[in-house]
Amino acid sequence: MTSRAAPSRRPARPPRVPDRVLWVNGELMRGEDAKLSLFDRGARDGEGLFETVRVVSGQPFAWERHLERLVLSAAVLGFPVPAGPAQLRHGLERLLAEEALTDAVARLTVTRGVPGGRPTRTGAWIEAEPLSARLWPGTRRGAGVAIVSRHPFSPGSLAAHKTTSRLAYALAREEARVARADEVLLLAPDGQLLEGAASNVFVVRDGEVRTPPLASGILPGITRAIVIERCRALDIPVCEKRLGRENLEHADEVFLTNAAQWVVPLATLEGRELPSRELGTRLAEDYRRFAES
Repeated sequence: MTSRAAPSRRPARPPRVPDRVLWVNGELMRGEDAKLSLFDRGARDGEGLFETVRVVSGQPFAWERHLERLVLSAAVLGFPVPAGPAQLRHGLERLLAEEALTDAVARLTVTRGVPGGRPTRTGAWIEAEPLSARLWPGTRRGAGVAIVSRHPFSPGSLAAHKTTSRLAYALAREEARVARADEVLLLAPDGQLLEGAASNVFVVRDGEVRTPPLASGILPGITRAIVIERCRALDIPVCEKRLGRENLEHADEVFLTNAAQWVVPLATLEGRELPSRELGTRLAEDYRRFAES
């Protein structure tokens, strides 16, 4: 009997590095040239902070709010002096011009830098993508799809800061990907509703808009704060209160907020069609007008 030769395996292809320009520590770099030192504590230990900003007609929306949160978190967490807001804004403008982007989603990241220098300065980079590349399918339809995570979630002491240590949130997002949902909602071990893996959550019941309080350990979302302000401006009852799974099950509406997606009314949650999207759609349209004005 003749033996068959084992089929040859094709050599694995290395991942393709996106051919995009990034602003890195004051310089524009493209593709594989965009690098961060492995001695930087952001690369080595995940010691970084970031902000996601939606760019509207070439202008970053709510820029001052995002930079204020970034600077405050850097101070609370003992980061070295980060790049100044003016330097970061100039870097973003250069990047948008180089990539010819007007409607986009930009991410600003600062790290704790390479230790040992005096004074130690943070590392910093900015990346941007076309808005169309970052929108959820549900955002495009105005009818999102979400599930509730099967695993209890403990936010931890850093949850109020937008750190680059996002593995727990990324694993939760995998649940949404497998379920072909836009987002996954997180519950604490005691059943308390927290937030989405990449969003804040609002529940509507009997005309009142409700959202979990910041004291529950959630991220103080910029879009979340603006939506609360817009509700008050529109005389829509709104409050922050503890919510649980039962509030989701009896909700008239649920909508999510996020700096890139803005306001996303849910069509279904856990496979259940929600009774309405009327108020969420109204707030989504109001938010768009407000941001574009």
